[in-house]
Amino acid sequence: MTMMANNTSQPNVPETSQVTSTADSLPLSYGTMEDFLKDIEKRAFQMAKMSTSRQEDALDIVQETMFKMVEKYAFKPVQEWKPLFYRILNNKITDHYRRQAVQNKIFIWKSLDNEQNDDYVQSDLSNCAERRSEEPDEMLMRQRRIDRLTEGVKKLANRQREAFLLRSWEGLSTRETAYAMGCTEGSVKTHYSRALEKLRGQLDGYHYD
Repeated sequence: MTMMANNTSQPNVPETSQVTSTADSLPLSYGTMEDFLKDIEKRAFQMAKMSTSRQEDALDIVQETMFKMVEKYAFKPVQEWKPLFYRILNNKITDHYRRQAVQNKIFIWKSLDNEQNDDYVQSDLSNCAERRSEEPDEMLMRQRRIDRLTEGVKKLANRQREAFLLRSWEGLSTRETAYAMGCTEGSVKTHYSRALEKLRGQLDGYHYD
């Protein structure tokens, strides 16, 4: 192996040069674009798979995103790579939805195979949890919360899921998330707030800013 809603009118989105990265958002230790892509590819793949429900489609989308990133934006400052990457990924997923909508009007498709391997997502979400105890009972309860959270994230509306993952999982700032999603900062705050509200029951024991 090397999100997401249609936006017909472009909102007031910050220019790439205006996007500033925080220390938690993107380490400055990436020596090359290859290092960056190796670090981000698994998370990007899981985001795409959550959105498309098909491993093959998700793989194609991530590969296309990585190719465009290398071809068009390798010269950009390292601080801009992550917001740019997710902006491209978002556009690729939106294009996928549009193609699917056209195909579904012409052909009768079987239900998508929704069987997914969520081990990586659950593992990453687990790393975000505050671990107060390593007792077996506590570990079991934590794993159950992670399972519920993972299922809850998959059921979110596309834009809400995107905002939640970019803010909480990737650690992007509101400004960077707005650029990646192609929307305003106000929209990001709305989508993120609604996602947290829906996930409230699953978020017991998690601490997101």
